[in-house]
Amino acid sequence: MYAVIKTGGKQYKVSEGEILKIEKIEGNRGDAVSLDDVLMISKDGEIRVGTPTVEGAKVVGEITGQTKGSKITVFKMKRRKGYRRKTGHRQNLTNLRIKEIVG
Repeated sequence: MYAVIKTGGKQYKVSEGEILKIEKIEGNRGDAVSLDDVLMISKDGEIRVGTPTVEGAKVVGEITGQTKGSKITVFKMKRRKGYRRKTGHRQNLTNLRIKEIVG
């Protein structure tokens, strides 16, 4: 059994027991989280696709930690103009363990 969920502007294929890193959601370690934007569910070969979401479906997970992603370097330059800018970015992430898929 697996589901496709939408969170943080991205879509993830998840199954029970899986641990994934998603964009930061509020909460502390051990808190339960319910994700209601379920786009598709597959159970025993039967596929339910939502328009845009599946009615009554949700994915329940548990926060296992709050971390930061790897550093991304952003470098801008215009040749022959003396324009150079270098900045960096680290995205805040939430580690989420999927407990169950309801629907």
